[in-house]
Amino acid sequence: MAIEKKQFRNVLVIRLSVLGNVAMTIPVLYPVCKANPGTRFIMLTKRWPASMFHDRPANLKVVDFDVKGNHSGLIGLLKLSAQLHKLYDIDAVADLHNAKGTWIINAYMRALGAKIARLDREKPKRRALVSHRSTEPVTPIHDRYRNVFKQLGFEAPDDFTHLYDGRDWPVSPIVLEKEPGQRWIAISPFSSHLHKTYPLEQMEQVVAELCKRENYWIFLMGGGKAEKIALRSIARKYKNVVSMAEVKHTFIDEYALLSKCDLMLTMESANMHLASLVDLQAMTIWGPTSPACGYLGYNQVVEDDIQLDMDCRPCSITGDKECKYGDYRCLKNISPEYIVEHVIKAVEYNAEHKTKATKLAQTRNQESHDTQE
Repeated sequence: MAIEKKQFRNVLVIRLSVLGNVAMTIPVLYPVCKANPGTRFIMLTKRWPASMFHDRPANLKVVDFDVKGNHSGLIGLLKLSAQLHKLYDIDAVADLHNAKGTWIINAYMRALGAKIARLDREKPKRRALVSHRSTEPVTPIHDRYRNVFKQLGFEAPDDFTHLYDGRDWPVSPIVLEKEPGQRWIAISPFSSHLHKTYPLEQMEQVVAELCKRENYWIFLMGGGKAEKIALRSIARKYKNVVSMAEVKHTFIDEYALLSKCDLMLTMESANMHLASLVDLQAMTIWGPTSPACGYLGYNQVVEDDIQLDMDCRPCSITGDKECKYGDYRCLKNISPEYIVEHVIKAVEYNAEHKTKATKLAQTRNQESHDTQE
């Protein structure tokens, strides 16, 4: 006699980390929600990342927590757990973080009878890769997220396209109209770790070369006081360069901008994953980390990226370690000219194919209109 699978009604999903790690949950979580409409999913994350979950499925609730206030420490996390269980009657937990903070929440929910499934962090494989005892890549994070839901018996299809699939792209009052023939490039020159950031003076050379093309517009992405000052200096020097750090904006504004771009040039950072959310190609510059570490953006292609083949790479999974040589040669040895060449090639290809796709859609719409008449 077959054992009937338990149907979970309310599943707590946890990812408490930095913006990029939370952004990577969306291409997995949205399809899971849509494939399992009888279950309500409660996504717990930090306050700022919580605002990126736009146009979400009807059965997805996003809850933020006060990481430095009422919910800090052991007592705070226990209070949070009690609140979550009281409000949502949690009967399963999909822990996409698997760290000390989430273990406390897991233990509380387990004591009340909830089923727990946790992310496999693959630490042995990670250590072997960065110590160069093995070249076997870490399982991509999206696959490991998906496996957590499968442990609970959920369907977890790999069919995410973008946030606005089947609907109009968002509009924003701060995003200009894109003129015919213009090429828009978003450039995200920063990362959460300085050790995996391409030197800013070299990135400025990239911007300077791209700006020599009359139809190229550059949008510099960044946040925080130091980044704002640095990007302001670059934007003032060159024509058709806009620093988005100067403009107060939300994720909706950023999605509206990226949906019009032909390419994003980025570090291995959160913006690589935001590009994936709007189906934008992200050309990523990899330094101490590599795609083998498991954090390549969803539906991004390794062949599109820029990285040097060096015996010392990767030396870190997240890019939080200093260069053992002290000179970050894996980044500094990538010439601006090399980056510019690859960017122009990709931008022109993307723009050409986007134009062809638009014309084809217009032709089909006209033919359909003519047929109806």
